[in-house]
Amino acid sequence: MNSQTPLLEVRNLSRYFGAVRALDDCSMVVRPGEVVALAGDNGAGKTTMIKAISGVYPPTSGEILIEGQQVHFGSPQEARALGIETIYQDLALADNLTIGANIFLGREPMRKAYGFLPVLDRKAMAKAAAETMAMLDFHVKRLDAPVSNFSGGQRQAVAIGRAVYWNAKILIMDEPTAALGVPEQRKVISLIKSLKAQGRGVIFISHNLQDIFAVSDRIVVLRRGIVAGERMIAETTHDEIVRLMIGG
Repeated sequence: MNSQTPLLEVRNLSRYFGAVRALDDCSMVVRPGEVVALAGDNGAGKTTMIKAISGVYPPTSGEILIEGQQVHFGSPQEARALGIETIYQDLALADNLTIGANIFLGREPMRKAYGFLPVLDRKAMAKAAAETMAMLDFHVKRLDAPVSNFSGGQRQAVAIGRAVYWNAKILIMDEPTAALGVPEQRKVISLIKSLKAQGRGVIFISHNLQDIFAVSDRIVVLRRGIVAGERMIAETTHDEIVRLMIGG
């Protein structure tokens, strides 16, 4: 793959629910090491777009390409197997389990005790947790603590760590800073920058334009199911983005 091949390309994607057009002929691209923000009011089509990309909804028409190859997802598992991970606002973490157990949730590594008894390989899980958190430059004192002990930003790091461990090329982050205080928001933004430095692609969905401007390279604005505009962050302003969002 040359560096010019986009990690993800969405071409002329439409999604209808009966007579309702949730998305109409939408296109977007995410390149390696790029953060693309998806902005728009409620009902603009952001959720439908990410659900189409992550295998929840099949598109009514249009194409999705990963690294130049057209793909058809029958389920989120199939999208995940090709390197697309979605981190939703509610994070889907098991509160009573450790970081390692959350990383491997549903895909637990086993070892043989006494040469024949299959048991959870906790050592492998702890090692993966430590390595993944170090790769994100995220330092937690107690890897053996349940994640319910952690703050919002730390929990976000665990969810990102899980995606990174399973080799996500494209991370879709849905309102990752919404429920966090300012220091925690900064931590999440630095986590996103470290994903970018690793050459991963990030689709960043947020209502917070300040966060979008702090972390994104490019912004795609949706309005009533269409792409109302696309701008490089360095060449636009909050006011212009708001105008695109409301259509004024």
